[in-house]
Amino acid sequence: MSILWTIFIGLIAGALAKFIMPGKDPGGIIITILIGIAGSIVFTYLGEFLGFYEPGQTAGFIGATIGAIILLAIYRLFKKPGA
Repeated sequence: MSILWTIFIGLIAGALAKFIMPGKDPGGIIITILIGIAGSIVFTYLGEFLGFYEPGQTAGFIGATIGAIILLAIYRLFKKPGA
């Protein structure tokens, strides 16, 4: 059940991140889920570094969304113009 919950939260967090930052980004439901899951991982480590979380804690829904927004921003920095 944990994997299904992670996928569901990843989908919602990724979709919310794409809604907050509209534009031409890699699309599709699978990519959206992966962005949300990766965002959760990114913000878990960032949160531990900044002292938001104790070691072993994971980012919640808001953290996953913030992490997904960070990933979309990084993608846009390195995306070729016009591509």
